Amino acid sequence: MVVKNTMIFDFDSFIEKGFVRFNKVISEVGPMEEYVRIEGEEEMDFSGKMLLPGFIVGHAHIYSTFARGMTVPFNPKSFKDILEQLWWKLDSKLDMEAVRYSGLVAAVEYIKSGVTTVIDHHASGMAIKGTLRTLKEAVVDIGKLRGIFCFETSDRFPVDEAIQENLDFMNENSEKHTGMFGLHASLSLSDKTLEKVSRVLGGRPVHIHVAESVEDEEDSLQKSGKRVVERLDEFSLINENSILAHCVHINEREAEIIADKKAYVAVNVTSNMNNAVGLPKTKLFKEKGIKLIIGNDGLGYSMARDLMNLYFSQKLLYMEPTYFSLDDLKEAIQNTYELASKLLGIRIGKIAKGYKADFVAVEYHPPTPISGSNAMGHFFFGVLDHPRVTDVMVDGEFLMRNGKVHLDVEEIYYEARKIAKAVWERLG
Repeated sequence: MVVKNTMIFDFDSFIEKGFVRFNKVISEVGPMEEYVRIEGEEEMDFSGKMLLPGFIVGHAHIYSTFARGMTVPFNPKSFKDILEQLWWKLDSKLDMEAVRYSGLVAAVEYIKSGVTTVIDHHASGMAIKGTLRTLKEAVVDIGKLRGIFCFETSDRFPVDEAIQENLDFMNENSEKHTGMFGLHASLSLSDKTLEKVSRVLGGRPVHIHVAESVEDEEDSLQKSGKRVVERLDEFSLINENSILAHCVHINEREAEIIADKKAYVAVNVTSNMNNAVGLPKTKLFKEKGIKLIIGNDGLGYSMARDLMNLYFSQKLLYMEPTYFSLDDLKEAIQNTYELASKLLGIRIGKIAKGYKADFVAVEYHPPTPISGSNAMGHFFFGVLDHPRVTDVMVDGEFLMRNGKVHLDVEEIYYEARKIAKAVWERLG
């Protein structure tokens, strides 16, 4: 296939009117002046559209799907209260059917948002064994996205079951899915559990919440006399390509350990603001050489919102209008592609020869001149301000074409509403 007459921007290079030739992998990219039609090839005219690499969510919680519209007694005074009054109530009542439909609904929502790869952090109290495979079937096999999954091991669940679920799934890999070792957070993990995980991890990457709230640090100091990252490092749990989500309250020493271990920090500023826990100190990350990726922490599906909130919140945090530039945002986006590429063993995140044909096309008509020097500005202040996603492809296959998702959305949402009602009834 070939897409033609489209703006092409991959956060590195820009073509104002170009073409992309691809099957599962991109074979040729160039300006329309160089385009030569090949007999029998399917041509798609993307005039009035900008073609981008598909978005990646660096830290998600698909299990939060059925929280929308849910009402439970809720009067939190702290972050721990938010967990106990909302999220731990919800995840404790999720069975395998709820896991499956959480994944199917999330697949639809992510496709509509232009997301092509999801790095998910899962929890379900009524089902552990087989849940990651169920998520993979819903999101990857049926939804046709790419997915990186883990189960968040904690002392709230049968620890040995959670450990085994992570280990079993990590042995099943393809270009479209893989696993990490999931841990919830230091505050829900005993030394005994950390020791168990340490014995079986074998140097593989973990995915864990770190210092999302100050309570995580306080709990760690009380348990061990060490801060969260120091405690995890003592058990050799921070390995290369690990994802440490949030890191809002880490200090310089913890940042140095993260950088030394070549782990990534996934920031989730929309969620941080919603939970009133603070904001990540990206200047500290930059100073210590920590690579930053961008997640949503399960709060909705729009990466546009999280990208914009990261940019604006950091300016406010430091009271510096020139801090956290579009180049800083671009670097975080590219880091997210880099990590997903390493974990999946493929090349994604560029519209260039040899990269996977994972695209999102958005309707965009620039009201001012656009070029390579200002394309990032058009992307941020134009595309993200009101994303009009029209087409989404993974491996060169349309998941959404001209605004229509390839799944039976009406049927999925009909079933999801029935399952959500059952989950809410179990919550009382």
